[in-house]
Amino acid sequence: MRQIIHTEKAPKAIGTYSQAVRFGNTVYLSGQIGLIPETMEMAEGDISVRIHQVFQNLSAVCEAAGGSLQDIVKLNIFLTDMVHFPVVNEIMAQYFKEPYPARAAVAVKELPKNTDIEIEGVMALSSY
Repeated sequence: MRQIIHTEKAPKAIGTYSQAVRFGNTVYLSGQIGLIPETMEMAEGDISVRIHQVFQNLSAVCEAAGGSLQDIVKLNIFLTDMVHFPVVNEIMAQYFKEPYPARAAVAVKELPKNTDIEIEGVMALSSY
């Protein structure tokens, strides 16, 4: 059975999608960008500020679905400039512990709201 996941602790959808969809014990997390949930404004500063905001947003959606970042089994990272890849690794290590999820990092031309990073993922929960 499909369950739509929504929390006010993460940015509301800016398009025709849900924050996450749970099907059985699998949760498909929509891409998060560096929007601050309370204001729906982009976190300002260098990319590290937005990376932290993205992981905080993902964490809020994971919790709303009954899990945590540690339950993520796959992450897809989209960057407009791969020069920021080392910063992503450094900050990701603050939010995840080993064993790390499977992951892809892809350079893209542009992202919603002209941001420089977006991350989506898949979470596997231990129970239904």
